[in-house]
Amino acid sequence: MTTASKKHSLLKRFWGIFGPGLITGASDDDPSGIATYTQAGAAFGSQLLWSAIVTYPLMVSVQEMCARIGLVTNHGLIGIIKKYYPKYLLYLILIISFPSITLNIGADIAGMGAVGNLLFPAIPAFSFSILFTALILYSVIFWSYHKIAFILKWLCISLVSYILIPFLIGVDWPHVLKDTFLPSFTPDKAYFLMLVGILGTTISPYLFFWQASMEVEERHEKKLMVDKRIIEEMEADVKGGMLFTNIVFYFIILAAGTVLFNAGIHNITTVEEAARALRPLAGDQAYLLFALGVIGTGFLAIPVLGGALSYMMAETFGWKEGLDKKYYEAPGFYLTMAISLIVGLLIHFIGISPIQALIYTAVLYGVTAPVLIALILHICNSKKIMGRYTNKFWSNFFGIATFILMTVSSLFLLWYTLGN
Repeated sequence: MTTASKKHSLLKRFWGIFGPGLITGASDDDPSGIATYTQAGAAFGSQLLWSAIVTYPLMVSVQEMCARIGLVTNHGLIGIIKKYYPKYLLYLILIISFPSITLNIGADIAGMGAVGNLLFPAIPAFSFSILFTALILYSVIFWSYHKIAFILKWLCISLVSYILIPFLIGVDWPHVLKDTFLPSFTPDKAYFLMLVGILGTTISPYLFFWQASMEVEERHEKKLMVDKRIIEEMEADVKGGMLFTNIVFYFIILAAGTVLFNAGIHNITTVEEAARALRPLAGDQAYLLFALGVIGTGFLAIPVLGGALSYMMAETFGWKEGLDKKYYEAPGFYLTMAISLIVGLLIHFIGISPIQALIYTAVLYGVTAPVLIALILHICNSKKIMGRYTNKFWSNFFGIATFILMTVSSLFLLWYTLGN
C-alpha cells in the first residue's frame, strides 16, 4: 500500500468513527445558538469564553448517557419513559416539547431566510425560508438514512467557518487566554441571564431524544452487537462531537467579542444583525463566512430538530419510525416532521418574531431540561433497564452537576421571564 493510500485509509477510518455524536454536537450550533453566542460576545467581550470549557464535560455526560440508553436498550428515550414510567410524565414531556421544538425550527428557518436575503438582496427573505424548508423536507423524506447521515456529517464542516473568522482579524490573545482559563463574573442580572442563555442553548432537551434515537438507527444500520468496544466507540464519538461544538461556540463568542464589543456594538438580537454588523468592521471575508455558516448549520440543525420530534411522536403512539424507512413505511413519522417544519415556517408569517420564538423556546426548554436530566440519571442507574451498562462514578458526578446547574439556571430564567 502506498503512503498516499495509507493516509487515505487512515483518514477514512478516523472520519468513520464519527457518527451521531458529531451530528448532534454540530447541530447544537444552530442559527438560534449562533445568535446567543454572538450576543454573549457583543455584550461581554471575551468575558464568557470560560463557559465553553465548563459546559464541555456537562454536555458529554448527558449526551453519552442518552447514547448509551439507545445502544443498550434498542429504544429511544421516549420509548424507555413510556415503558418504565407513568404515562402522565410521557405526555407532559410531549406537550411541552412539541411547541418548544417547533418554535426553535421557526426561529432557525427565519434566520436562514434573513441571511439568504443579505447575500442576495433582490430575493425576499421569505422566499429563501420557503426554499430552504422545501429542500430539507424533500431530502429527509426521499433520501436514505445512509445518504442523510453522510450529508449531515459533511455539513458539520460549515461550522469551521466560525473558527477561521478570528484569524482574519486582530485578536489580543493574552487577554483572551486569561478570560478563557480565569473566569471573571459581573454581578448583575444581564450577565447571569446571558450565562443562563448559553446553558439553555448548549444543553437542549431535543438533543437528548435525537442522540438516543440515532444510536438505535446506527445499531440497526450497522447491525451492531453491543459490547465494550461499541460503547467505547460511542463515547469517543460523543466526546469528539461535543468538543467540536464547544470549539465552534468558543470562536463565535471570540469573533463577536473582538469585533463587535470592541466597536461599541453591544446588542445583537438576530443572526442577520450580526452578519450585517461584521461586514464593515471585519471585512467581506468574515461576513461571508459568518453568513454561509448560518445557512449550513440551519440545514444541519433543522432535520435534527424535526427528527427528534418525529421520533418522540412515533415512540409515544407506537408508529413505525426511522430515517431508514420509506415514507409509505412510516407515514406518521414523516408527517410529524413535515408538520413541524411547515408550522415553523408559518410562525414568521403569523406575527411571532424569531426573537419571541427564542424566548418562548428558552422558557420551555428550561422547564423540561432538569426533569429530563433527572430521568436520564435514573434510567442509567437502573440495572433493570441498563443491565451491566449502568453509570460509573464520573457519569453520575457530571450528570448530577448538570442537573443542579440546569435547575438553578431554569429557576433564574423563569423568575426573570415571568417577573419582568
